[in-house]
Amino acid sequence: MTTELSHWIDGKRVPGTSGRFADVFNPATGEVQARTPLATREELDAAVASAAEAQPAWAATNPQRRARVMMEFVRLLNRDMDKLAEALSKEHGKTFADAKGDVQRGLEVIEFCIGGPHLLKGEYSDGAGPGIDIYSMRQPLGVVAGITPFNFPAMIPMWKFGPALACGNAFILKPSERDPSVPLMLAELMKEAGLPDGVLQVVNGDKAAVDAILENETIQAVGFVGSTPIAAYIYERGCANGKRVQCFGGAKNHMIIMPDADLDQAADALIGAGYGAAGERCMAISVAVPVGDKTADALMEKLKPRVEKLNVGPWSDESADYGPVITGAARDKINGLVESGIEAGAKLVVDGRDMAAPQGYEDGFWVGPHLFDHVTPDMDIYTQEIFGPVLSTVRAQSYEDAIKLAMDNEYGNGIAIYTREGDAARDFVNRINVGMVGVNVPIPVPLAYHSFGGWKKSAFGDLNQHGPDAFKFYTRTKTVTARWPSGIKEGGEFNFKAMD
Repeated sequence: MTTELSHWIDGKRVPGTSGRFADVFNPATGEVQARTPLATREELDAAVASAAEAQPAWAATNPQRRARVMMEFVRLLNRDMDKLAEALSKEHGKTFADAKGDVQRGLEVIEFCIGGPHLLKGEYSDGAGPGIDIYSMRQPLGVVAGITPFNFPAMIPMWKFGPALACGNAFILKPSERDPSVPLMLAELMKEAGLPDGVLQVVNGDKAAVDAILENETIQAVGFVGSTPIAAYIYERGCANGKRVQCFGGAKNHMIIMPDADLDQAADALIGAGYGAAGERCMAISVAVPVGDKTADALMEKLKPRVEKLNVGPWSDESADYGPVITGAARDKINGLVESGIEAGAKLVVDGRDMAAPQGYEDGFWVGPHLFDHVTPDMDIYTQEIFGPVLSTVRAQSYEDAIKLAMDNEYGNGIAIYTREGDAARDFVNRINVGMVGVNVPIPVPLAYHSFGGWKKSAFGDLNQHGPDAFKFYTRTKTVTARWPSGIKEGGEFNFKAMD
């Protein structure tokens, strides 16, 4: 039976009225399990108007009380962790452990938001001039919006709405139409935590809803995570319409393996970073760069058996290393890029094309693990973001060749180096033009109290996600210069009449 989903407006689930729907698949079976409504511009505008009406009272709620809502939300997230993870796995395809990690990394940002009252404090200069004090205040923008991707349907919505709400804004969430159930569940938990109705709205939709967000004059800021072409589109359109915009796009993350690296550690790291969550992560390592042929040959010897042992299965299989990809179209794109790599002359060390689907799940969107060697920078499997369980190996003859390869790439989201040499790591960290860097850490996603963001075509905008940057993005500074006439006489007596 196919479930019909809804929007979340004014603290309740509301059916769509457009008559347009998107199919929501179970990636493990290939079956349509739900339909989600696709909002019209009128539906989006109505949700924004409602949010604008609710926002002033929420902004007037003192920051400590807003933080208490976040504290209760954290408790509820922990209570419903398994329920959220199961719903996420069934729509996205992630293993249960990966799905719990998705919720957990969002929860950590909410925990950080509990400290929002501290981050919202302004600055004060006493006696800046004769009888003059200067102070600043951080105030919410009003109504803001987030457009979030399919690959982290719990984490990224919380990265967006958590700081925005803690700052006193109302928030319009437009989640991916491919796996919209968890965002709706999060909105229900926010209501249970004490968030007033209308402050968080969830509007499901496609490009029509995105354009309505970009053109709605009430919305003051927009955050986006997704592919680079769409990130550029949203950034340009949003800025042209006078909005504050931050957009995070695609990636091609490299791991440089130096000759002195612990190759067992590096190989294990590449398995998790390259194949975890079926490679559907913007911080996945998709390019291994061993320095020197001796290093490359030794790395391949260690990687090949590890990749061959990967178990691909549904979320209910506790032994599964990763699950299916999100849709049949995603599977076909990945397989097409694999064929392109073979035709271009790359060596397919591990061939996942003949992977047998798990029994009972023959119609799921399965992609076996692939490992390429002798990939060159002109090949499609290097230049394009594959977003699948495919690891490409580009051999570098020197450290300088390796670092140049990464620095010349158009993306700059994340990168890692594996080495025992502190001076090499220090040089690498200082020179590399990438936003998030790991030293013997495969996926360098910062913890919630730091900010997340890439460089080059991986990010558009001046401020990053979560951490202190989020509180800057969702507020504006008001600076007050105040002067009070003195009522004190020469002898020190205060002249109250002078103040009448």
